[in-house]
Amino acid sequence: MRPRVITPEADAGTKRRALVAVFLTICVSLIGFGIVIPLLPFYAQQFNASPFEIGVLFAAFSAAQLLAAPILGEWSDRYGRRPVLILSLLGSAVSYVMLALAPSMLWLYLARLLDGFTGGNIVTARAYIADISEPEKRAHNFGLIGAAFGIGFILGPALGGGLARFGLATPAWFAAGLSLLAALYALWALPETAHLTSAKRPSPWRAMPTILTRSPAARLLWVNFVLWVGFSVYQTTFPLFAATRFRLGPQEIGYVLGVVGLMGVLSQTVLVGRVVQALGEKPTLLLGLALNIVGLGGAAFTHALPMFYLLVSIATVGGSLGLPCLTSLISQSAAADEQGRIQGVSGALESLARIVGPIMGNGMLGYNDALPYGFSALLLVVASLLIAGVSSRRRE
Repeated sequence: MRPRVITPEADAGTKRRALVAVFLTICVSLIGFGIVIPLLPFYAQQFNASPFEIGVLFAAFSAAQLLAAPILGEWSDRYGRRPVLILSLLGSAVSYVMLALAPSMLWLYLARLLDGFTGGNIVTARAYIADISEPEKRAHNFGLIGAAFGIGFILGPALGGGLARFGLATPAWFAAGLSLLAALYALWALPETAHLTSAKRPSPWRAMPTILTRSPAARLLWVNFVLWVGFSVYQTTFPLFAATRFRLGPQEIGYVLGVVGLMGVLSQTVLVGRVVQALGEKPTLLLGLALNIVGLGGAAFTHALPMFYLLVSIATVGGSLGLPCLTSLISQSAAADEQGRIQGVSGALESLARIVGPIMGNGMLGYNDALPYGFSALLLVVASLLIAGVSSRRRE
C-alpha cells in the first residue's frame, strides 16, 4: 500500500495531523535516546573503559552523524522524508539492541556509530516541517521539535534510571522497543510530502563547499555552527561548572537540568509562536541571542547561586526563542526541492559543533571556571553580528 501524500495545498487540518504525527514520532524516538545516553558511561565501565575511551564513545555518534547527515538529507529529497525517517528509527532500534547484547567495548563503539550513521530523524523532521508549514508558522512548528528534545531529555533519563534497577541492559531493550514503536507509528500515520526531486546533482559532500560559500543559506549555516559551538561549550561544562563553583552534587545538578529542560519545552511550545507573530523571525532570533548573551555572560562571573539560577533561566528562554527562528530562516533560504540537502548540511555542522564544543569547553574549564560561559557569550555576540546582515527574503 502506497503512503498518503500531503501537498502544499492541503487543508490546515491535514497539515496539523501530519505535524502531530512527526512530533510524536520524534518525541518517542528522543525519549529512547534520553534513556540510554546517561547510562553509556556505566556500560563502558563494565569493560574497564578509561575516561578517554568513554569520551570517544560519546564522540563516535556525532562523528558518524557528521558524515551521514548530508547524505540522509539528500536521500530525503530524492526518495522521500518518510522512508528516511523510518530508516533512522529502525537504525536506532538496532543500535540499542547491540548495546543490550554488547560483549565488548568494540560493540559499544559499533552501536553508537550505527545510531549516528542512521540518525537522520531530526534533519529529516526539519525538512518535513518545512514542506508542510506556511512561512509564518515555521518557527512555531520548528519549536515543537525543540520541545520534543526537551521532553526526551526530561523523561528519558528518569525512565532509564528507574529501569536500570533491573540491569543495565533493560533500559537499552526498552529504548529499542520505543524506537521500533516510533517506526511502526510513522509507517502507519505519517504521510509523505510532495516535494521529491528527480534532478541530477552532485553528491552533497561535493556540493558542500558551494553551499557554505555561495548559496543563499551560507551565512545562516555558519551562524548555526557558531551558535551550536557556543551552546555545546556551556551545556557540556554545566555539571563540572556547577560542582566546582557552587559545590552542587549530582542529584542537585539533575534537578536543575530537569527544570531547565521543562522551561525549554514550555518556551518553545508557548512563547515562540506568539513572539514571532509580534516581532518577526529575525528580531525574535536577535532577542533570543541577546538573552543568551546576558544569561551566559552573567553566569560566567556570578558567585551567588540564586543569581546563577536566574541567569541560566534567561539563557534557556533565549535559546528556546532563537533556535527555532534560525532553523526557520535556514529552511526559507532553500528551494522546495533542496530542503533535505540544506538541512543535512546544517545537521552536519551541528554534529561538528558538538565535537568541537565539549573539547574546547572542558579544556577552558581547567584554566578558569569563568572561561566556558564567557567564551559562549562571546560566540553569540559574533553570531548576532553575522545575523544582522542576513536578508529576510525567502526562496520559493
